[in-house]
Amino acid sequence: MAPSTPVSGLSLPCLVLLLLLEIPGAGAQEFQVLQPQDVSVSAGETLTLNCSITANAPAGGVAWFKGSGRGRQLVYNQTGSFPRVARAVPSSDTDFTIRLRDTRPEDAGIYHCVKFQKNVTGVYETSSGAGTAVTVSARPSAPSVSGPPSRAEPGAPVTFTCTSGGFAPRDIAVTWFKNGAELPAPQPRVLPAHESVSYSVSSTLGLSLTPEDARSQLTCQLGHSTLPAPLRATYNLSAALRVPPRLRVGTAPAAPVALNASVTFTCHAEGFYPEDASLSWLENGNEMDLGKSSPPAENPDGTYMLQSSLEVKATEQRSQSVFTCRVVHDSQPPVSASKMLRVSQPAPEPGKDPTSCGAGQSPFSSPALWIGLFLEKVLTAAFLLFLFLRSKQ
Repeated sequence: MAPSTPVSGLSLPCLVLLLLLEIPGAGAQEFQVLQPQDVSVSAGETLTLNCSITANAPAGGVAWFKGSGRGRQLVYNQTGSFPRVARAVPSSDTDFTIRLRDTRPEDAGIYHCVKFQKNVTGVYETSSGAGTAVTVSARPSAPSVSGPPSRAEPGAPVTFTCTSGGFAPRDIAVTWFKNGAELPAPQPRVLPAHESVSYSVSSTLGLSLTPEDARSQLTCQLGHSTLPAPLRATYNLSAALRVPPRLRVGTAPAAPVALNASVTFTCHAEGFYPEDASLSWLENGNEMDLGKSSPPAENPDGTYMLQSSLEVKATEQRSQSVFTCRVVHDSQPPVSASKMLRVSQPAPEPGKDPTSCGAGQSPFSSPALWIGLFLEKVLTAAFLLFLFLRSKQ
C-alpha cells in the first residue's frame, strides 16, 4: 500500500474524514425511522400511528404521508393545522407518533413517517419509514328491504331486494327468512368487485305470494365480522299483496218469487285484501241508489269480507230483471255477479175454469174467438167459390 501523502500538513485519511463530515447527511446514517408495518382499527375509533427516530438524527422536522410518490397525501407536519390529527408526545425529539381520531373507511392505506433535514440550502427528505398498512373495519349500515312497485295477486312471482353499504372488510353473509323459516336465496352481490376501502351489498329474493301472506313477514339478516349480533330488516308481505274478492249473490225467498212479494238480494264479497272496496247494485245494467252495506270485516287470515243487501218488490214489470252486484277493489277493474228475478204467476181460484172469461170480461176480447171467426169466413168463401166454379162447367 502506498504511504499517505500529506496535504497542507494533513494525511489523506484525515482529509477524507473531513470531506465526509462536510457532506450533508453523510454523518447522519446512524439514525433510523421506525414504524410498525400493520395496524387495524374500527371506524369511529382513534387510529394511533407509531413512529420513533433513533439518536443522532440531523436537525429538521418529521411529517406523515398517506401513500407514496408524487400523489402522496400530507397527513401531518409540525407546522400545519390538521383538525383530526395530533401528536401523542408533542415535546419529544424522538417520538413522532400521531393519533387520528374518528377513523373512516377512506382512511385505510399505507402511511409513511418521513424525516427531513435542514441546512443552509433548504429542507429536504432524508429518510422514511418502511410504511404502516392501515386497515379500517366498518360496520354495515342498517339493511333496507324493498318490494315490488305495485301489488301482486297470489301465484304471481314477486321480487324483494335487501341492501346495505359502507362496510369493510368485504366478506358479508345475507340470510332471508319468512315467518322465521329460512328461505333459499342466490349469493348476494358485493360491490365493487375490486379491492376498496368500503363495500355495498345487494341480495334479491324471488317469491310467489299466497292469500295467507296478508299476515306474513320477510326478514333480511346481515352477518359481518364487525357486528356483535346480526342486523335485521323486516318487510310485511301485506304491502305487496292483492287478493281479489270472490262474489256470491243469493235471494230470499228463493226463486221463483210470488207476484208482488218482497224479495231480498244479498251479495257476499269474500276473501279480499287490502280492505279498500266499494259495492254497488245495478238493475238491468242501470245503477241503483238502493242497498244496505255493512263495513268490511276482517277474517282470521287477515283478508276481508263485505256484505250488502237489496230489497225489491216482485212486480210483474220486474219479472226476468237481472240484478247485479258490482265491487271495485283497490282501484282495479270492477268484478260482478248477477241474479235474475223470476216471478211466478198466481194460481187459479178453486172451482173456476182457467179458460173461462173472467167476471166483467167481454167474450170478444178472447184471441181464440177471433181466430175461430176468421177461419169460419175463410171456409165459407172457399165453399162458395167451389159452387161457382162447378156451375160454370
